Amino acid sequence: MALFKKRTVGKPGEWYYCLEHKKVEEGPDCPGKNRFGPYTSREEAQHAMDTARERNLQWETDPRWHDAPQGGNPDED
Repeated sequence: MALFKKRTVGKPGEWYYCLEHKKVEEGPDCPGKNRFGPYTSREEAQHAMDTARERNLQWETDPRWHDAPQGGNPDED
């Protein structure tokens, strides 16, 4: 008999987006490696991929994350 039970049921009102099944779940039905969340609403979880895409674009265009000098070639010293 196991000493600890694996918690698979989330709290009511916690919403997740499952990356494997491409669906919204209330409470974590799938492992953490396969989901985004928790979100506060079903609608917010439904837009998880849009939110991730927007955040990736912000990160990719943030000048604080680029080591290349302004206006120069990153391979030139």
